[in-house]
Amino acid sequence: MLLEERFYQLQPEQDGYYSRLVRAAGAGSLYKYRLDHGDSYPDPASRFQPAGPHGFSQVVDPDSFSWSDAGWPGAAIRGQIIYEMHIGTFTKEGTWEAAIRELPALADLGITVLEVMPVSDFPGEFGWGYDGVHPFAPTRLYGSPDDFRRFVDDAHRLGLAVIHDVVYNHLGPDGNYFGQFSPYYFTSKHSTDWGEAINFYDEHCGPVREFFIANAGYWIREFHLDGLRLDATQNVYDESRDHILAAITREVRREANGRATIVVAENEPQEVRLIRPAEGGGYGMDALWNDDFHHSAMVRISGHRRAYYSDYSGGAQEFVSCAKYGFLYQGQWYKWQKKRRGSPTFGLPPFRFVNFSQNHDQIANSARGERGHQLTSRGIFRAMTALVMLAPGTPMLFQGQEFAASAPFLFFADHKPGIAAQVREGRREFLAQFRNLAQPAMSTGFAAPDERSTFERCKLDHSERERHGEEYALHRDLIQLRRREEAFQRQEYGAVDGAVLGPDAFVLRYFVESGDDRLLVVNFGSDLHLDTAPEPLLAPPEDKKWIVLWSSEDPRYGGDGTLELDTTDNWHIPGQAAVVLQPEVRRDRKLGIECTVPN
Repeated sequence: MLLEERFYQLQPEQDGYYSRLVRAAGAGSLYKYRLDHGDSYPDPASRFQPAGPHGFSQVVDPDSFSWSDAGWPGAAIRGQIIYEMHIGTFTKEGTWEAAIRELPALADLGITVLEVMPVSDFPGEFGWGYDGVHPFAPTRLYGSPDDFRRFVDDAHRLGLAVIHDVVYNHLGPDGNYFGQFSPYYFTSKHSTDWGEAINFYDEHCGPVREFFIANAGYWIREFHLDGLRLDATQNVYDESRDHILAAITREVRREANGRATIVVAENEPQEVRLIRPAEGGGYGMDALWNDDFHHSAMVRISGHRRAYYSDYSGGAQEFVSCAKYGFLYQGQWYKWQKKRRGSPTFGLPPFRFVNFSQNHDQIANSARGERGHQLTSRGIFRAMTALVMLAPGTPMLFQGQEFAASAPFLFFADHKPGIAAQVREGRREFLAQFRNLAQPAMSTGFAAPDERSTFERCKLDHSERERHGEEYALHRDLIQLRRREEAFQRQEYGAVDGAVLGPDAFVLRYFVESGDDRLLVVNFGSDLHLDTAPEPLLAPPEDKKWIVLWSSEDPRYGGDGTLELDTTDNWHIPGQAAVVLQPEVRRDRKLGIECTVPN
């Protein structure tokens, strides 16, 4: 079918913009902008690119969708359980429609927040989404914009919040036409590992700031999202008095119009000012990803201390400190980077730190994209799962983790040949920081990011929920335990204390005002007999004794059963296990007897 072409002259406005009202254009109309030099380009603020980032932009009517979530209150960070997902590999079909079919299972599991990896349009037929070039346009690969809206609407109906992973630190290399419209979208004062840095404070930055602040609000307003996860904020450079990250956070709150929202940041240097309140000089965000927790967990799981895992031991003290203070590095010298890292977290509640043992980056930053359960024993995997799910921070799972998915998660990105070759080489160089992976025998065997088979291998098989029923039951029961027990719900600063019981064993005590405390005992090593136990945190409440409430060694999870830990032979702590204890009134306690003494 031939399309009728029409041309409209735009009129100049302030700040370098041009505009014109075109009444003939309605929903579904296709358009491009022809610039003074005669070439035509898609709209950088396009709401949809049906033929990809190089094609025509399409007019979208956001008000045509019929929402059913008018009573949805939104979600605040406290008490949430996050689930990171990549729509292209979450199902075999890789679409919003297919993902919707799996939402009831996630809600039944006890997940409360879906964190969707970037969906802004990017080149090629598959990718992670971090090389997006149309920040306002949901990629055509997963469906239409209304399909995305339907996903959010159905999630809300099931009690699931949805936040979107946005990339405000760079744009992808292919289909990025921002520089054709203005030389001021990017700045030469900074660079990133992935491309030019965005101009948030250099000359003529005003319209650039406006563009990205508007983008943040757009996702909340037009897609009813419950917040954002901001990628690599250490590469969002701004020396303005009003930092762009603070402005973006305020815009999310404003567009939510009273609904609760969540703004989470990835920030490798662990700059705590991002989550401090605005009145205290912070940016007002809700939480930060806790890489320290992950790195300690990976050393414990894998036994390796290479590259950026070098400054971690995976020992008991690290997990106690993470539980109490969030980050491990709060200004100490960090040998791997040869500089100090982190800032103090004292006084901040634990829910502001997102704990995980797996995420998209860290699974893929390996030779084969293997998941945690494939790198360790079943006992350690179960014990680590318990720690992630019961530690006082905000727990996050990566898609398929709940049923020990067989599918790997590899780095994949479909690019044209020249860029694809650069991406392959860049990937090899990145992984070479792990000295074992720099060997020719290893580096030549990495899965090629641009091969479709690499992408296809990462798709989940949801029938594994049943086939891997022990692992699925483990996650389900832990989530229920976290949501049922007051001790695990408090998430207040100082509500948890901990002690090291051995190089591989530790205890966390969750204090409750009523005295109905809980004890989480974790031992990643072999069986431990504490023949003396001079640790006050092990003492039960007065006139009570500790009994087992939950154990990772329950036969339902493939375990070998659990005996009492606190005995007359002192403490016997099972190896490669996590056990939750609760107090019970002692039957042998002395009873007071009232008697009358005769004269």
